[in-house]
Amino acid sequence: MKNIKYLLQFICVAFFFGIFKIIGLKYSKCLAGNFMTLLGPIFRSKKVTYSNLSRAFPNLNDNEKEKILKKMWFNYGRIFAEYMFIKSFRNNTKESQNILIVNSKILEEIKSNSQPVIFISGHFNNFELMAMEIEKSGIDLAAVYRPLNNKYINPIMENIRKKYICKKQIKKGLSGTKELLINFKGGTSIALMIDQRVSQGIKCSLFGQKALTTTIPAQFVKKFNAKIVPVYIERENNTNFKITFQNPMEFSKDANIEMITTKLNKLLEDMILKNPDQWIWSHNRWK
Repeated sequence: MKNIKYLLQFICVAFFFGIFKIIGLKYSKCLAGNFMTLLGPIFRSKKVTYSNLSRAFPNLNDNEKEKILKKMWFNYGRIFAEYMFIKSFRNNTKESQNILIVNSKILEEIKSNSQPVIFISGHFNNFELMAMEIEKSGIDLAAVYRPLNNKYINPIMENIRKKYICKKQIKKGLSGTKELLINFKGGTSIALMIDQRVSQGIKCSLFGQKALTTTIPAQFVKKFNAKIVPVYIERENNTNFKITFQNPMEFSKDANIEMITTKLNKLLEDMILKNPDQWIWSHNRWK
């Protein structure tokens, strides 16, 4: 049954990619945004998205939640359409010129120091553009990713990621952790999303409630004295993005794994609060 489901999803994706190629990026984003606004709540549990919003914003009424989720699904659709044109974002085209980099001097300092760092962020907007811009700046980078469950679509997405986003891709999991260590020791910086639930981690506060959280950044801080560089991407309108690089975070020498991870979750909260509709609420974060 799953194979049939995945095959139908693949056919659907191939169909839309064909349509997008014909109508162009501008109209593709509009079409995909409206499509996902309509069908997104059907594919993903409405109960999960509402529960997540209630945990983060207990004072919101159902109407306010619905407004945030509609914008989230529309954004989901735009991201889907943008994958078809990711080559244009990578190259020096009109799309790439619509990405504003704030604090690019931080990237220059990282390059000149020749010391690898850990870039952290969450699934905001077209989050793939963050790793893409870091690699384009000349920094040797490896991005951590979770393979898609769909065996037909996943090879396509992996090829897109390696070709246009970040050449070095590391799968989440035990084998991936070993690969992270090898790359970091070899001078390669790491791009890591810290906003999803993990199978191994510790429960730290996120919006006042315990959530299972990755400890990889904290472990790298303790073991290698690694610098943690927060990155945030926001969609300013239908065509423009702004990627902000923050100064490396500082931690006291006696800060333990839990203290560091809690501080990173607080940073994530601040990012989410900037534009709640630009984060992906459909992930069962507090399960």
